[in-house]
Amino acid sequence: MTIDIGLSDAERQSIADHLSRLLADSYTLYLKTHNYHWNVTGPMFSTLHTMFETQYTELATAVDEIAERIRALGVTAPGSYREFSRLTSIEESKGGESAEEMIRGLVDGQEAIVRTARKAFPAADSAGDEPTADLLTQRMQIHEKNAWMLRSMLDK
Repeated sequence: MTIDIGLSDAERQSIADHLSRLLADSYTLYLKTHNYHWNVTGPMFSTLHTMFETQYTELATAVDEIAERIRALGVTAPGSYREFSRLTSIEESKGGESAEEMIRGLVDGQEAIVRTARKAFPAADSAGDEPTADLLTQRMQIHEKNAWMLRSMLDK
C-alpha cells in the first residue's frame, strides 16, 4: 500500500533509520536503568531506587512512542536484542557497579540519547516532519533534565 503523508519514501526511510537508533539507545538505557533499580545498594538506596524507577518507567513509555512513530512512517521498527545491540551507542552495564558508578553510567546514557536525537533532528526538520521533530525535541528535553538531575547527585 502506498503511503502519502507528504514525505518521500527516501525521507521516511532516513528518518526511520535515525529513529531506530534512538529506539535502540532508549531501550538499552531502559534496561540499564531497570537493572540499576534492582541492584543499587548503599546509603542512597531509597533515593536512587525511586529515581531509577521513575526514569525506567518514563523510558518504557518513550520506546513505545518512538517505535509507533517509526511504524507511522511505514517502516518496521527494530525489536530484538540483536538489532538493538547493533544500533545502540550505549554500553551495557557490566555488573557490580557502585551507586556512584551507576549514576555516572546513567548520565552517560542520558547524554548519549540526547546526541542521538540531535543527530536525527536535521533529517526530520529538512523533510518538514513536524511530528518527528516534536518527538525529538521532547526526548532531548527529558534526557537533558535527567542527566542534570543525575549529575547533581555527584556534586560534593
